[in-house]
Amino acid sequence: MTIDDDLIHIFIGYDSRQAVLYNVSQHSIIQRSSKPVAITPIKLGHLEDVFKRDRVAVQSTEFSFSRFLTPYLRGFKGWALFMDCDTILRTDIAELWKLRDDRYAVQVVKHDHQPTTTVKFLGEQQTSYNKKNWSSVMLMNCAKCTALTPDYVNTASGLELHQFKWLESDDLIGELPRDWNFLVEYYKHDDNAKLVHFTEGGPYYEATRNVDFADEWLAEYRGANSSGDSDVFALTNAAKKR
Repeated sequence: MTIDDDLIHIFIGYDSRQAVLYNVSQHSIIQRSSKPVAITPIKLGHLEDVFKRDRVAVQSTEFSFSRFLTPYLRGFKGWALFMDCDTILRTDIAELWKLRDDRYAVQVVKHDHQPTTTVKFLGEQQTSYNKKNWSSVMLMNCAKCTALTPDYVNTASGLELHQFKWLESDDLIGELPRDWNFLVEYYKHDDNAKLVHFTEGGPYYEATRNVDFADEWLAEYRGANSSGDSDVFALTNAAKKR
């Protein structure tokens, strides 16, 4: 057995307008994981040599399409977990990693997500389509995702990517329990939620300051931004004075 057998490979979407979300999400993973983790941001500035798509109106985050380069970035070997940045772990991510099933190319929570608004956070357009939010948390069997080459990811339509048209059959999409991509405010509160997803906005926006699980996100934020005898408030005040 090698270290890579236990190493959990995680890719988190990174949006330059929401850097705090990436930092809080990865902190929630590190604090609770019982296994070593390798966390990589899906950041456009790191992908300039391979990701060439122009931004379009329906793209609500910088990683809307670049997320599908995850298997390529793993060399189409082993497994990887992709997750949106507006998420926090409430339990050990190794529990999710144990659910990998070689019968499938990808495993997701199969939501029936029907948005009730036409506008998302930061004024971005809200779109409704079949399999919406399935791709926001994906366990990916990279050797079975070889269709996701840079050429394909650069040229396929958004629906082809997010509706998994790059697979030969939907039979290759395994199902994860809802707890592993719990859509805050879309689903009723559930204390058993393991990975909560602030898909409609979280406490980091004024309009959604008091959503479900807000206190837990804010606690994670404080933990990720405190050091020694200086809590997050002291550090913020010090930064303002520089």
